[in-house]
Amino acid sequence: MTNAESKALKQHIDKELATGKIRPSTSSAGAPVMFVKKADGSLRLVVDYWKLNNVTHKNVYPLPRQDNLMAKLRRARLFTKLDLRWGYNNVQIKEGNEWKTAFKTKYGLFEYLVMPFGLTNAPAAFQHFMNNLFRDLIDVTVVIYLDDILIFSENPEEHPSHVREVLLRLMKNQLFCKLSKCHFHVTTVDYLGIVISPAGFSMDQKKIEAVTSWPTPRTVKQVQAFLGFVNYLCRFIPNFSLVARPLHNLTKKETPWSWGIQEEEAFQELKSLVTKSLVLIHSNPELPYFLETDASGVAMGAILSQREANYDTHDKELLAIIKALEEWRIFLEATDKPIQVFTDHRNLEYWMQAWTFNQRHARWQIFLSNFNFEIHYCPGKQSGKPDALSRQSDYVDTPSEPEVMLPAEVFANTLEEELEIVSEVRSKLRKTPPLNQSSSS
Repeated sequence: MTNAESKALKQHIDKELATGKIRPSTSSAGAPVMFVKKADGSLRLVVDYWKLNNVTHKNVYPLPRQDNLMAKLRRARLFTKLDLRWGYNNVQIKEGNEWKTAFKTKYGLFEYLVMPFGLTNAPAAFQHFMNNLFRDLIDVTVVIYLDDILIFSENPEEHPSHVREVLLRLMKNQLFCKLSKCHFHVTTVDYLGIVISPAGFSMDQKKIEAVTSWPTPRTVKQVQAFLGFVNYLCRFIPNFSLVARPLHNLTKKETPWSWGIQEEEAFQELKSLVTKSLVLIHSNPELPYFLETDASGVAMGAILSQREANYDTHDKELLAIIKALEEWRIFLEATDKPIQVFTDHRNLEYWMQAWTFNQRHARWQIFLSNFNFEIHYCPGKQSGKPDALSRQSDYVDTPSEPEVMLPAEVFANTLEEELEIVSEVRSKLRKTPPLNQSSSS
């Protein structure tokens, strides 16, 4: 143990004894300790409980999935993030079980009176504790992952009361927050390594910098470490599996180590793609979902999107006007003189008649009421600028028509060899006795 580690160990023990989190022990057990470096360079004591964990009955209480947490934030406009001080240490060890947590050091044997980090059931027990404490607020104004609390509000005016309710509940239960890690009343927040805003989700800038500054791996373990880190960000990286394949191949047991051109190109391409990361939008349950999939011999991929392309023609034309007004709202809202809007579609005359509005139309009507504008019909050839933008080769204007999911012609060109294989399989299945007969004989 180095001098720095000895100093950190003594400071840790003295501090934990003073706060009543540990006490001297006479336990027959004793887990070893080690140190890991924190982000700021200081040392953190870690107790290696692997022997205890191996004989512990596992608590199967589920931790929330990150995508489920994010889905609850689709309408949120304001956020407050709280980080609990002492984390798992806020839960007391059941009396009589303290001896099981004993750890041995050069300064003696000690045992915990509160739940330490490193126990296999600590995450499940702590999530259970937090969920019980905030059960009525979860998914309403709060999402919680272990000691990370995110308060969200659709109406910014209600946010102070939502924050106050959470803080009061924490105070009543003698739970405290790290002020340096808390963020109050913000429109953009980093939560669980993802940047969240009303617009959607994006990568944390610190993680982008960590990837771009990652040194070239020299061993299989270093490749695994890099892949483990970028895999957390794979949802933001198009064709991640395909690009990373040469690196994944290196981690296979039967593959000898060889860092060549392919591996270097894959490594650099991943670093480059991270810097061009996408912003993933919040889902809108009122819009249809579009699922695009692709597969090859080496990878599968899919994109879930919600396009605004299947609107009726008159809806699409009005949507184009609304999007333009949103883009230049700071110039166009509440103008003295009418805004002259030119369009090449007479379909907007549809809106001159009275129709029963759906929720989308009602929102549009409220939005448009903020603008003073007049619409003018202008034939297509005279409105070349927007057409050039909306009708590029990669945005083919395809009319919506009724479609069959799997039309008959898909199966028309089945190869004779495939038909023979299918016939042979069916023949073999007929000759094979049922499973219950074969197992009983």
